Amino acid sequence: MTLHQYVIDAAATAPEHLAVAGPSGAYTYGELDRRANALAARLRDLGVEPGDRVVVWAEKSPETVAATQAALRLGAAYVPADRNVPRQRVATMARDCRARAVVTDAQPTSQLAQDLPGVPVQDLHEELAPPPSPVNEAVDIGDLAYILYTSGSTGSPKGVCISHRNARAFVDWAVAELGATPEDRFANHAPLTFDLSVLDLYAAFASGASVHVVPHELAYAPIQLVEFLYQERISVWYSVPSALALMMRAGGMLDRPAPESLRAVLFAGEPFAIDQVRQLAGWTRARLLNLYGPTETNVCTFHEVEPRDLRRDRPVPIGRACSGDLVWARRSDGAVAEVGDEGELLVKGPTVMLGYWGQPAHRGPYHTGDLVRVLPDGRFEYIGRRDHMVKVRGHRVELGEVEAALSAHPDVAEAVAVVVGHGMDARLVAFVLPRAGREPGVLGLKRHSAERLPRYMVVDEVHRVAQLPRTRNGKVDRGALTARVTRSTRPVENSASTRD
Repeated sequence: MTLHQYVIDAAATAPEHLAVAGPSGAYTYGELDRRANALAARLRDLGVEPGDRVVVWAEKSPETVAATQAALRLGAAYVPADRNVPRQRVATMARDCRARAVVTDAQPTSQLAQDLPGVPVQDLHEELAPPPSPVNEAVDIGDLAYILYTSGSTGSPKGVCISHRNARAFVDWAVAELGATPEDRFANHAPLTFDLSVLDLYAAFASGASVHVVPHELAYAPIQLVEFLYQERISVWYSVPSALALMMRAGGMLDRPAPESLRAVLFAGEPFAIDQVRQLAGWTRARLLNLYGPTETNVCTFHEVEPRDLRRDRPVPIGRACSGDLVWARRSDGAVAEVGDEGELLVKGPTVMLGYWGQPAHRGPYHTGDLVRVLPDGRFEYIGRRDHMVKVRGHRVELGEVEAALSAHPDVAEAVAVVVGHGMDARLVAFVLPRAGREPGVLGLKRHSAERLPRYMVVDEVHRVAQLPRTRNGKVDRGALTARVTRSTRPVENSASTRD
């Protein structure tokens, strides 16, 4: 079964059941099916054929979801772009993937059309008559389904190509693991450009459930997010830990009884401070699942939080392989990591991408660039990024270890470590977000770290900040933090620093 077939089947069996709801309205499965058909017919008239790419540049909404479905029904692949991304960047993406058409809610559409001569631009909100017969081209499960462009924070953006088979391997596992049913109500917090949205949309559609779109402007508005959770009676929540931490810290979530509807809270994309996981576990009886996997593999390991995890002073493990994948760690000497060893995580299996757009097809295992430790029970514990493994005054330092130690301090909500300078001038700099009403002192933080880390891993400087900069996907923007220090020698907001 291909991704769009979920909606087609649900529309045939339960056309009046709610499929997707958002700030601009809602579609039942029957309505979503009809709108996707109408858009597909228009795109076909514009020349879109099987194997083509369709860029969807629009705010998240039920109609945006219909546009992605329309592309899939034609055997084409959709390429989502955030609506707040500049028009010039969207044009660059469209040219890079040789898009056959663009669907957008931007007005006027003529401006984008001028940037892309010869590429038709379709107004997402145009009223369209339904076609005389359903549009459902023959699509192979191995065909390209969508392309997710990376943020480009480490260089030129890359288009990660995901097939129907890649996505389905994860979606089918998630549906089974969650025991999803038509009565479930999935929240969609992540942008469609972020692979977390794959579970939100397709696990809902595969089980005949509904998905409830969090508007972009509310994605990091803590009070509104908490209200959304209750008002929409969400049963499955999936987001980056930062969103959950914000809801607990500034949204008043912990001051209210957990909603009875909530039965699973999933998080991925970055480590979740263990103290915050403890708070979450104390607030809800819902299952807590830590999912792991880069965009190139979607989710390849998972771990369900257990009582023993709450006694740790590090983030919970990323767990074991899932989605039919084979996952192992390779030590620096090339040997397979055994219990207690550290190594780079490798992934092979059905969720691994077809490759990067415009580059040769991916072959063999995918090297994640993430360092893990093998635990006694065979699970994996995330240590950090290979590209976050740095040297400070001759010593190898893993920034994830430094951050985990700082985050374990009772006065710290979040902590991020970066390296500033080079060679013998390199220094470890930490940015610390205090808990509400707390003011962690530099000496106390250094003492706390020294009890858990070698002396050379204790930070040189600590900056207390009111908030941490985020990328569009909600992850901490390390580049912005590093630039904040290197741009000026002046203290940053509410900062305190010291050097050994």
